[in-house]
Amino acid sequence: MTIRADELPDDLNALKAMVLSREAENARLRQIIKELQRHRFGRRAETLPEDQLLLGLEEAEQVEADGLEGTEHASADLRQTRVAKRRMNRGSLPAHLPRIEMVVDIDDHACPGCHHDLHQIGEDISEKLDIIPAQFRVLVVRRPKYGCRACEDVVVQASAPARLIEGGIPTEATIAHVLVSKYADHLALYRQAQIYKRQGINLDRSTLADWVGRAAWHLRPVHQRLLEVLKTSSKLFADETTAPVLDPGRGKTKTGQLWAYARDDRPWQGKDPPGVVYVYAPDRKAERPMTHLDSFVGILQVDG
Repeated sequence: MTIRADELPDDLNALKAMVLSREAENARLRQIIKELQRHRFGRRAETLPEDQLLLGLEEAEQVEADGLEGTEHASADLRQTRVAKRRMNRGSLPAHLPRIEMVVDIDDHACPGCHHDLHQIGEDISEKLDIIPAQFRVLVVRRPKYGCRACEDVVVQASAPARLIEGGIPTEATIAHVLVSKYADHLALYRQAQIYKRQGINLDRSTLADWVGRAAWHLRPVHQRLLEVLKTSSKLFADETTAPVLDPGRGKTKTGQLWAYARDDRPWQGKDPPGVVYVYAPDRKAERPMTHLDSFVGILQVDG
């Protein structure tokens, strides 16, 4: 963003801070351009994976923010300029988020000039994004037992609620959290165990793995139903990729194939909701998709 001459601060220290800030920003941008050029045009051995490139950009942006924070605290004018820019660019927070209102009012409602009562003529409203860290809680289920004084051998009690893992301690929400963290957020089970331990919950990695495996068995009908629904479509997209698979007894992994079948009619205002289902196969033989898509009648789109 270009700054006009009349927008420059008159304070010499503020002007120096602004120049240093611009120098730091230019250095960061030059480094970003260099990394992008290396990623785009460098030799294959020199190109960075996208995740590694983004990690480097994050580091550069963090260093820049650290420098800006220092210069802003040293100059009131520069700090006000940056605050105004942030307010202009941050946008509004989603409307579906709950709002917790806090009223910051004056202590004395008497006019400082004449001591008459003040009346409200308006208000300023600002919003901050807050987060509540994940919290563990224990659901205690009490089942009273009832006996009959006339019939000594009669004991009546409500049946215990069913558990997803019989004899286990997790609720369905706990297992869902572990699954989403592992497969959607790529958070390995041993890292999850470390996070839980910080809150005093000792869950072994093997325990979490047992939960994941048992949950997978219960989710099979959902997986099968999703594939059946997609096969009713008039067109599907298919693709496959390799996946390392444990090969017990050999002490190493073997290469399997993960097939993806997807539907997405949103670009042409289709009524069917988008969906994708993954099916594992030990190889990429032609009979694999033929078996997966048995009863499918329509157009199957694949890459070259």
